[in-house]
Amino acid sequence: MEENQPKTGKFSWNYGLILGAVSVVFGVMLYLQDLHTSQSIGLMITGIVLAAIVTFLGVQNFKKVNGGYLTIGQALKIGAGILLIAGIISILYQVVLVNYLDPDAPSKIMDARLGPSLEEGKITQEQFDQQKAQSIQYWWMGYPFILIFNVLIGLVLGLVFGLILKKNKPTY
Repeated sequence: MEENQPKTGKFSWNYGLILGAVSVVFGVMLYLQDLHTSQSIGLMITGIVLAAIVTFLGVQNFKKVNGGYLTIGQALKIGAGILLIAGIISILYQVVLVNYLDPDAPSKIMDARLGPSLEEGKITQEQFDQQKAQSIQYWWMGYPFILIFNVLIGLVLGLVFGLILKKNKPTY
């Protein structure tokens, strides 16, 4: 007799929506504090920690619903799926941010990224202006990289949590 096994996609979807909502709330908080263009390593680490927490909860709850069993493959699927869904939601928020809330955000971000190189004399003002203009013109090309980066982080998190929580079903 075959038992109903939970679907990894359902967990990816649900926890991806949760992570996406948390990310948007975090992004709005940064926007309201005028920190949305910050290139702070602390903010990046906070985002990864949030992703790790939600991914762990998703993998752990899948294992619980699956009778206490979890394979590494299932954890990989859940991790990648959660961060893919959250990445899509984050991109939608970014589109709203740069098109409606703060159209100057790409310019501010490029100033924050390139400014130190200009101040240290590593690039000239002309190079700064050219790199900034090109980056703003092709800003939309960053969106696929966000998805790829999110899926890679999801795979790593899924692998780590899969190795920690792995428990195979007995073969008998």
